[in-house]
Amino acid sequence: MDIHFAGEDALIVYLGEEASPAVSHRVQSAAAAIETVLGEALVDLVPSYASVLVIYSLAHIDHMAARQSIRRALDAMDTGTASEGNLVTLPVYYHPEVGPDLEALASRAGLSTDEVVEIHLSTEYRVYAIGFAPGFAYLGQVDQRIAAPRLTTPRQAVPRGAVAIADRQTAVYPAPSPGGWNLIGRCPQRMFDPDATPTMPVNVGDRVRFEAIDRQAFVDLGGEL
Repeated sequence: MDIHFAGEDALIVYLGEEASPAVSHRVQSAAAAIETVLGEALVDLVPSYASVLVIYSLAHIDHMAARQSIRRALDAMDTGTASEGNLVTLPVYYHPEVGPDLEALASRAGLSTDEVVEIHLSTEYRVYAIGFAPGFAYLGQVDQRIAAPRLTTPRQAVPRGAVAIADRQTAVYPAPSPGGWNLIGRCPQRMFDPDATPTMPVNVGDRVRFEAIDRQAFVDLGGEL
């Protein structure tokens, strides 16, 4: 566990070298321990795949004291008490109508589109990080059989709710944006709503399962075709 300078009021803690459930568990444990030890000096915590960014208030603590406090928290943290996170189920309409890369991905994998969907549905994914855009949750890990590289030429516009795969990650686009992931379906659930409480249905450390729905259910749930 290494602590590095990340700005005049920030430190980043590295807890592993690659994304895995074990490292994610350690990240959650570290975030909880750091939050406790810094108290009102803490401005924000940003957990990610294998690190935690810690932003602190210079009005409450200086750099050296923050580093020492974080080190004490890491040395004393209980890796057995980290939350497994909530299990969130997200509905998805899988079809070439809304998943323009579904057939190409299936062909490249030597599978039928139904097999790709079943494999995507069969995995429980962990939220490793949230970034790129508010509510964009990086989920892993995708079954190796349907892992797919990013598109050579990204799309200029990917619709809100697009369910996508890139390498061994999957995600739901929270808003229209450019993107180079392989689109296999669409989810009607809003992944970010600034007027809702909470603003996002998932957080880092949560677990996600996908549930297949048909076209009419997608529309009834507010999905946009």
